[in-house]
Amino acid sequence: MAEEQEVRQLECLCKQLYESADGNLRVEAEKALVNFQNAPDTLAKCQLLLDRGDSSYAQAIAANTLTKLISRPAQGLSLQQRIDIRNYILNYLATRPKLPNFVIQALVTLFARITKLGWFDSEKDEFVFRNVIQDVSNFLQGSVEHCIIGVQILSQLTGEMNQISEADAARSLTKHRKIASSYRDIQLFDIFRLSCSLLSNAQENCKTMTLEGEGQIFMTQLLGLAQNCLTFDFIGTATDESSDDLCTVQIPTSWRPAFLDPNTLKLFFNLYHSLPSTLSHLALACLVQIASVRRSLFSNAERARFLTQLVNGVKQILQNPQGLSDANNYHEFCRLLARLKSNYQLGELVMVDNYSEAIQLIAKFTVESLQMWQFAPNSVHYLLSLWQRMVASVPYIKAMEPHQLHTYTPEVTSAYITSRLDSVAVVIRDNLEDPLDDLGMVSQQLEQLSAIGRCEYQKTCSLLVQLFDQSARLYQELISTPSPNQIDIAIQEGRLTWLVYIIGAAVGGRVSFNSNEDHDAMDGELVCRVLQLMNLTDPRLLGPGPGCEKLELAMLSFFEQFRKIYVGDQVQKNSKVYRRLNEVLGLCDEATVLSVFVRKIITNLKYWGRSEQIITKTLQLLNDLSVGYSCVRKLVKLDEVQFMLNNHTVRPEMEEPLHFSRREYGDEALDNALKTFVKLLLSINQSDLLLEVTDTMVCTGCCATLDHIVTYLFKQITNKGKKKSGRPGASPTGTDMFLLQKSYKASVLECTKKVYIIRLYLLYSSQKYGKYFNQLRENIVRGQPPDKQASMVQWFENLMNSIERNLLTKNRDRFTQNLSMFRRDINDSLKGPNMNSSCTANDMMT
Repeated sequence: MAEEQEVRQLECLCKQLYESADGNLRVEAEKALVNFQNAPDTLAKCQLLLDRGDSSYAQAIAANTLTKLISRPAQGLSLQQRIDIRNYILNYLATRPKLPNFVIQALVTLFARITKLGWFDSEKDEFVFRNVIQDVSNFLQGSVEHCIIGVQILSQLTGEMNQISEADAARSLTKHRKIASSYRDIQLFDIFRLSCSLLSNAQENCKTMTLEGEGQIFMTQLLGLAQNCLTFDFIGTATDESSDDLCTVQIPTSWRPAFLDPNTLKLFFNLYHSLPSTLSHLALACLVQIASVRRSLFSNAERARFLTQLVNGVKQILQNPQGLSDANNYHEFCRLLARLKSNYQLGELVMVDNYSEAIQLIAKFTVESLQMWQFAPNSVHYLLSLWQRMVASVPYIKAMEPHQLHTYTPEVTSAYITSRLDSVAVVIRDNLEDPLDDLGMVSQQLEQLSAIGRCEYQKTCSLLVQLFDQSARLYQELISTPSPNQIDIAIQEGRLTWLVYIIGAAVGGRVSFNSNEDHDAMDGELVCRVLQLMNLTDPRLLGPGPGCEKLELAMLSFFEQFRKIYVGDQVQKNSKVYRRLNEVLGLCDEATVLSVFVRKIITNLKYWGRSEQIITKTLQLLNDLSVGYSCVRKLVKLDEVQFMLNNHTVRPEMEEPLHFSRREYGDEALDNALKTFVKLLLSINQSDLLLEVTDTMVCTGCCATLDHIVTYLFKQITNKGKKKSGRPGASPTGTDMFLLQKSYKASVLECTKKVYIIRLYLLYSSQKYGKYFNQLRENIVRGQPPDKQASMVQWFENLMNSIERNLLTKNRDRFTQNLSMFRRDINDSLKGPNMNSSCTANDMMT
């Protein structure tokens, strides 16, 4: 009776946790349930909660509790107990197929976790947790609800095997990979083939019935299972699931039959065309993975057949593009197009039978997508990636293979440029989110466009010149008007911003091994126009109205691209860029162009102090210009730079300590921390300090600290009005004597880098404690054999030869050299024939 009362109380707590509107009540319920999870009789009570089945919340809590229980490194459950739990869950799901979805998910997760963690557990030479397909087959032969649960179990188990859970992190990652690899080799391919078989049967049923309710859920689970199989981390390299950089799916060789079978590709293309838009994107996601299988899985002939079927499938989708109006379908299809080039060579694509028709349709789709700049902007990356990769492959393709990129690439470039310019007026007038605010996305797209625009570069430049001249003329007319319309000015500034960004990208797309003088001359035309625009925008900063921050950022982006390509030692001085700059603007060489850069930097620092972004990028540009040796020499010679160097204030405003006297507003945290550290250090007995420790990390930290302390102390004793105890020749304390002796010993016996700092302490001590230093020297000399004493005296004389009373770098280096010779002489003397074999350097220094 008492046990039943406790179970009812637990059900009440579960209901309070999820349904109560009182926050305090929910907190109390959560605390009580946490205590329940840590109780010794948790397992039995969880089974009672599941057996009663009166509360869905209690069932979910019981399943989650059991999952946590078996996930603990020291779970304390026997093998038989875990087998019983697994069998209980399977029976529970089989007898209660109409449970709420969140309860089924919790139970399925429990089954997957206990199966993974017990994958290598055996009983009577049998791996008891590996009969997954056999256990699930019973579900697949039942009702639709049972089929859904069976597929959900396989999907969850595949996902569990593929990801590193908290339970895996608490154990060994090596064990996780061992389990995942075993699952891949034993079960995964059979599960994938099962999913394809079930999908094929479900597709046939779709022809005679509509997908609603349970049928739609079943199809969703099947497609999810197939996708989990195809996205499995086959070789343990996919560390980030959100990354799309790993475009190759490392399918095992044993999977070859499935991908050589044309029905596999045909199945998923047919599913896309037959399923509603709410499901068809899952079929496209599977096609993305299938298109990404590693090249080495096929022979050349097999790969050609596979690619032909893939391109034909893509062509059919483009010929019937109705489904692409759905954002999810559109995004997955863009990913599929990008994989066409990431996994296959341009030479292989052009050999496909229907290549001409396919590339025409892809170009049309790309142009239309770019013109719809508000629709799925994150998908544009994949389209531009496709064209960027294809254009980059043009130099390597044989002339006899007609790729037709020279025909369609200019259309793509033009569509991108004009669509971005047209978006400006819409953004400003309708107060929409401006794509220019996302500089990361803009930079990524422009990097891709820089390669695309270089194909048929003359057409790209002609378009940019035409559009730039048109916008610049309108802009000049507007700012010359006494009372201009500010919206019209903002529109023209936005258009010019895009054009300056795109021109910078075009110039930055120049490839040294594939460049020619005609392209350099075209770059010159574009550069002249941007520099002329600067002559319009900079004078406006002197007026009452604010400048255009986005346009200034575009200017800085342009300067950075120009610097990378046309400023530096590697640039030919007779480049046609400089010829055109000389003809139009009188900028005859690199030095005159640098003067323009510097004037712009000065202008930004003077007028854009309110914009952290502009100041940061301006200083970054100045830093980049100062990196190259030749550029620095030219910069220093410029009149603008000389003026700045000769006319700056002694203490710039940014260096003024505004609250120096307040010591961080009275916060003593740093002082207290330092004092606490010193007290702890002094509380340790000197005999326990282990000064002779040879651990590199310890010595390096101690030596760095000693360097600062010694330098500080030496400066203190050399200042006027130094204390009496700090004068040269002062009596050393016991600690000083101990350190001096140990430092001499370490400097002679050690040869590691940390000795440099120890030698610094010796230099400091020899100058501060002159009398004791001489006494230590005499003691060491007297401790030598009579025939060695004269030599030892001479070695000490050489040690202090030319040493001055300071800690300058030059003096430190000289002392280090002398001490190295001192150490060498001592070690050589130990090798002499008259030296007692039992005598060591340690004895000599004692």
